[in-house]
Amino acid sequence: MPFRIALSGLDAASTDLQVTGHNIANAATNGFKQSRAEFADIYANSIQDVSTTSAGRGVRVSRVAQQFSQGNIDFTASNLDLALNGEGFFTLADANGNTSYTRAGAYTVDRDGYVVNHTNDRLQVFAPIGTSGTNFNTGSTTDLQLPTLSGTPSATTSANVAVNLDSSGTATAAATLFDPAVATSYDNSTSTTVYDSLGTAHTMTMYFRQSTVANEWNVYTTVDGNIVTPTTNSTAAPSSAAYPSATVNFDTSGALVTGSGSISATGTLAFDPYLVAGAAPLNMTFDMNNSTQFGSAFAVNNLTQDGYAPGRLSGVDIDNTGVVSARFTNGQSTALGKVALAKFNNPQGLRQLGDTSWAETFTSGNVQMGEAGTSSFGLVQSGGLENSNVDIAEQLVNLITAQRNYQANAQVITTADTVTQTIINIR
Repeated sequence: MPFRIALSGLDAASTDLQVTGHNIANAATNGFKQSRAEFADIYANSIQDVSTTSAGRGVRVSRVAQQFSQGNIDFTASNLDLALNGEGFFTLADANGNTSYTRAGAYTVDRDGYVVNHTNDRLQVFAPIGTSGTNFNTGSTTDLQLPTLSGTPSATTSANVAVNLDSSGTATAAATLFDPAVATSYDNSTSTTVYDSLGTAHTMTMYFRQSTVANEWNVYTTVDGNIVTPTTNSTAAPSSAAYPSATVNFDTSGALVTGSGSISATGTLAFDPYLVAGAAPLNMTFDMNNSTQFGSAFAVNNLTQDGYAPGRLSGVDIDNTGVVSARFTNGQSTALGKVALAKFNNPQGLRQLGDTSWAETFTSGNVQMGEAGTSSFGLVQSGGLENSNVDIAEQLVNLITAQRNYQANAQVITTADTVTQTIINIR
């Protein structure tokens, strides 16, 4: 019997050595979680045995327990390197739809634009709802795919114009018709770039001319040098300079008077400024609410518009809540999804799949999906990788301990052999 007891000890010590060696071997593996061998004694007796005098029967490995403590985070130069600071796992799906979970966050992009790990499993995200980038469908996950085509353009539909018009100027004679080539036919001008439905850029210039009516200004507009008159859905660029595109009025304190001239009650005006060949008309609304008429020099305080040209993908940003945004060369940004995180009531019950990934089991409990920074989920660190949580110094001490245990059990076998040999030699 001592032989069997010692053999069980040797087997347990050998397992301990294997677990320790596995930990040491993966000390530099990103997202790796160390394990420890746990043992239980074997105590076998029958109903007739006296338990107080019954010897044990050895030891067995009760389980190899995974330790999911947080590893240190190292910073990298890639935005697609992700680390979790806190509880949770990244969710992955393979080509067959099988789901796995991992803490290793070294991701790249495959030929189709999907964000994948080293085994080509695709990172899962919650799809965006609408274009705001603030709402996501947390009821299901989808593969994260970066756009491979250029960002689509958007036609200019509105402009915000905030200028100060100098009230101390002299009104231009009504008999002079407006001409953008004649500087004396207007008082001031300012330009901006607008875009048609195809993303083609056009120069829009607004000319301001003081009217003979007190506190009234005429606004003339040109697009690519073509004068805009208040016509709608024209089939050609209007060329008449007889009419201003808008008139604006101010009160005696210099504030804009809404509901007068061409300005609506909300301080906006709208017209179809120019039909661009091959593109839809530029139907634009101008907001001049913040324009003033003070006795100071002409000034452009704000001049913005909402259109943009087509763009190419220039980068990817991932914030600490896991929102993935694509940046384009036209200055636009689009939310592609939100990194889907998973957690389990008993993570030690997860089944190890290799490649630093795990699968759900009955023991682990059902997966609970959520978003970074909510409930007990941790935060996502872009440009970082979680190191292994293996403590080399601790593992070396464990290595020595396991070695001593192995040697001690081997000594039991030697001693039992000596005793047995003594009995055999009795004559």
